[in-house]
Amino acid sequence: MTLEDLVRLRRVRDLIDREHAQPLDVPALARAALMSPGHFSRSFRAAFGETPYGYLMTRRVERAKALLRRGDLTVTEVCLAVGCTSLGSFSSRFTELVGESPSAYRARHHDESAAVPPCVARVRTRPVRTRPVRNGEARDADAPLA
Repeated sequence: MTLEDLVRLRRVRDLIDREHAQPLDVPALARAALMSPGHFSRSFRAAFGETPYGYLMTRRVERAKALLRRGDLTVTEVCLAVGCTSLGSFSSRFTELVGESPSAYRARHHDESAAVPPCVARVRTRPVRTRPVRNGEARDADAPLA
């Protein structure tokens, strides 16, 4: 992968960070990176460790967690506010990444994180995808940090 490819991939990642609530799909993101969709997906995963769609959904879930902590929006309103169009898909992905349903997360008490600076909160509350344990290997969340 060339330096130019990495620059374009980082620009697209920044686009996802800014526009995560907009309808984004791999072909549109690939056009922004001046790559074919297949090459873009493979390159994005090689550069950032997850697929473009996985990264987009992680950003949406991060934003959803912040909105749910406020407590003034329903789960459906949060789902639509972060750019998801299907409540079922949103709830499934949220539960997969966070470990509890959006409703349970919203109902939980969140004041203990009120004094934490946003930059620290973003790192501490970033959803971590866990994959099923196979043949005794460690889960992603249990893996040591590099």
